[in-house]
Amino acid sequence: MTDTTQAITLSDKAVSKIGELLTGQEDHDQALRVAVRGGGCSGFQYALAFDKAKAEDHVFTVDGVSVVVDKTSMQFVFGSEVDYVEGLQGAGFQVNNPNVVAACGCGSSFQVKDEAPAAAAV
Repeated sequence: MTDTTQAITLSDKAVSKIGELLTGQEDHDQALRVAVRGGGCSGFQYALAFDKAKAEDHVFTVDGVSVVVDKTSMQFVFGSEVDYVEGLQGAGFQVNNPNVVAACGCGSSFQVKDEAPAAAAV
């Protein structure tokens, strides 16, 4: 499923890093998959990986980078921005999610509002 509405955005640093990571890949159909999985001390965790889009996925193109989100994860990540950060704790991708109401101290898991945003019912 392809959406024209951009439910996920990428920072300039994320776009640059994803392009760098995909350069030289044999499979040119790879996209950044943004998913939410149960687990962690606050209930949910993000799962970011390179993957191929499936028929039931929401597909977005952000500055030339393909982003895919499965239907279940969409309700949790709608309106989020994926960023790439470098700091004293290391470097990696970070999801800035406006739907988060609580996060654990380690920053790897989160809780969302009890009700899914109306815009996620795409």
